[in-house]
Amino acid sequence: AEKHAGVSCVTASMDDIQFEEAARVGQIIAIRTKVNRAFKTSMEVGIKVTVQDVLTNAEKIVSVAYATYVAKAVGGGKVELKPVQLLSAEDLVEHSLAIERRRIRLGYVQVFQKLMQESNKEGDFYTCEEKDAVSTEHTHVQSTELVLPPHANHHGNTFGGQIMAWMQTVASISASRLCRSHPILKSVNMFKFWGPSFVGDRLVFNAIVNNTFHHSVEVGVRVEAYNCEEWIKDQPRHINSAFLIFNASNDTGELLSFPRVKP
Repeated sequence: AEKHAGVSCVTASMDDIQFEEAARVGQIIAIRTKVNRAFKTSMEVGIKVTVQDVLTNAEKIVSVAYATYVAKAVGGGKVELKPVQLLSAEDLVEHSLAIERRRIRLGYVQVFQKLMQESNKEGDFYTCEEKDAVSTEHTHVQSTELVLPPHANHHGNTFGGQIMAWMQTVASISASRLCRSHPILKSVNMFKFWGPSFVGDRLVFNAIVNNTFHHSVEVGVRVEAYNCEEWIKDQPRHINSAFLIFNASNDTGELLSFPRVKP
């Protein structure tokens, strides 16, 4: 993103991420990225992650994801980006698809906001009367992390990937309270950066199971940041939220069932 913009850039959001394969110790991971399309002040960066087995040389796709970046102007304001130079037929296809993904991305937010407004109406709530349903309070997990220099990029902002790793850890613990195995992350949905965090901030992660779907479970994670003054005054900054989908399997690879939950 910075190579295209010529100035510092920050991550605005990540589209939903699907994990097709699990990367394991001893395998080689390759990460390829390129700017697919530059809009007026933002750009879409495509990310392709593959894993190669050193013994068989077999290469498999782990994930294909799309991130939205914006240029960080000096002294505020917005930076207008130059168009992307298309060098191949593949570049042209991705350039055309980028505008459609952007349209879906913006519509996705509006649909979700509308759903939230409808679900917040007085008296509109869900109850589970199933006998063996597990209270979602049993799945609540909280973690606090201190942002240190290795966790931040060259601007002093916390790495988005580091935040996602911490989110996955706390969400995995939350999901594990409903299964007798280690949960496997399958997707990350609606991962958006509402604001930055910096070296020295305390990040508080709250995770809870929202619902189960027989062989999968959705865990919601909210991330709040505090500097020293905000920590004393208990004034958090909401910087991230996401929904993580997990499943779990036994030793033979058979998917395990999750119990119903009672909110």
